[in-house]
Amino acid sequence: MKRSGSVFVTACVVLLAVAAVSHPRAQQSPTVDWSSALSWRSIGPYRGGRTKAITGVPKHPGLFYIGVVNGGVWKTDDYGRTWTPIFDDQPTASIGDIAVAPSNPDIIYVGTGEGLHRPDLSVGNGVYKSTDGGRTWSHLGLDEGQQIPRVVVDPRNPDRLFVAVLGHPYGPNPERGVFRSTDGGRTFEKVLYKDENTGASELEMDPTNPDVIYAGLWEAREGPWENAEWDGPGGGLFRSTDGGNTWQPLTNGFPAEGVSQIDVAIAPSNPKRLYASIATGRTTAIYRSDDGGDSWTRATTDNRPAARIGGGDLPVLAVDPRNPDIVYSASVVMWKSTDGGSTWRGIRGAPGGDDYQRLWIDPDNPQVIGSAVDQGAVISTNGGRTWSSWYALPTAQLYHVAADNAFPYRLCSGQQESGSACVASRGNDGEITMREWHPVGVDEYGYAAPDPLDDNIVYGGRNVTRYDRRTGQVQPVGPVAGRGGGYRVVRTQPVLFSKADPHVLFYANNMVWKTSNGGETWQRISPDLTRKTW
Repeated sequence: MKRSGSVFVTACVVLLAVAAVSHPRAQQSPTVDWSSALSWRSIGPYRGGRTKAITGVPKHPGLFYIGVVNGGVWKTDDYGRTWTPIFDDQPTASIGDIAVAPSNPDIIYVGTGEGLHRPDLSVGNGVYKSTDGGRTWSHLGLDEGQQIPRVVVDPRNPDRLFVAVLGHPYGPNPERGVFRSTDGGRTFEKVLYKDENTGASELEMDPTNPDVIYAGLWEAREGPWENAEWDGPGGGLFRSTDGGNTWQPLTNGFPAEGVSQIDVAIAPSNPKRLYASIATGRTTAIYRSDDGGDSWTRATTDNRPAARIGGGDLPVLAVDPRNPDIVYSASVVMWKSTDGGSTWRGIRGAPGGDDYQRLWIDPDNPQVIGSAVDQGAVISTNGGRTWSSWYALPTAQLYHVAADNAFPYRLCSGQQESGSACVASRGNDGEITMREWHPVGVDEYGYAAPDPLDDNIVYGGRNVTRYDRRTGQVQPVGPVAGRGGGYRVVRTQPVLFSKADPHVLFYANNMVWKTSNGGETWQRISPDLTRKTW
């Protein structure tokens, strides 16, 4: 395999040599702080990343807010054609939910911390509030909640709100459960609490009677190793009919083994009609109630609209504001039922969607639907027939950054949920656009390692692939192909070229490996560096 030298590096060396010869007696220059000449600029890629929260604003067509799990709060007033960040000056960027006060759209509440259990989660620091449409923010409290997946606001009173607090992901803490504020967030009181291991993951308020509130509790813990989350038996669905003063568990018709996590949707046109996605162990199903939660039946035997589970990634349901029989499920793809949840059809999937997180339907025009998804956020104005582009948001979660030696140079990384990309640091047409980036074959997790001697080649991924830009071929070249034989991988495995010898590529799973011929052969250079059991 022939490998050429780097033109970029060679040119720099030549220029430095000429400068030295031309000025043999030049005096030593004073030290210069070049950092003052540097500034940050975004080079993308404009390809949306994992987004947990979305809400539109009734009576304000085109106005939406989204919360990105590691990208802050964004705003659009043109149905998602363009987005503006409005939370960048705050100390956290992990967002779990956004609630706009129905009686005053200038008042916005934001719950921080994405509210899931994942090996790459980020946590927040409580609740924030804006009274001027997102131009300025104030921090309200609940700092130790760390994960706040749901906030609901009384449609009659913008100062009355309820907050679902999931709590610390890695250990017990008392700031969990459902909290209520009646003074706009200046103070909070805990109104539903079970124990230091069980937090609140869901809240819904009856739009016709704000004293009726449904809450989902979830007992869960994230372990210190990959995919170590577990669900305990302490969760369930609860209802209050007195504004949160007292709560009643709802269990009639649910699986006998108990509910570990639940998500609820209320039909606005008939609040007695409820839908719920329920997790019991490692299975999920969709249930329906026609009496406000007193009794439940399984809505469908179709497992597809309830397919997603893991770390709290329950399917999230939403009901058409005018027809209680039309219900949507944000799952691995987006599903729709028109017969009360009995039968379902898929209405949106990949590309631009793979694991849908939440839906918002305009109460005045149900043809307008917004969706938060692992690939950003998309909006439809025609009932889901067409959608805005997910190529409008620079919110990708990138695990690592590695530069190649092309000119202009490219930066490469694996992107959470969306594979990989190398994006050029400069565009030839006056801006950096989609033409300046391209996937490079690496799976969504982990390192991308551009070949320092051939910028058309990129290695990376959990088990090491080799991407050739000239042919578009992706070839597995890793020393192991799977998890057997005593070799174990997690989602982010190091793949790095040697700084001393650009021919040498290192890779590590539970052992360290080395290749000098582009992955044709590998040499194991360490013993097993891990424990045999957790």
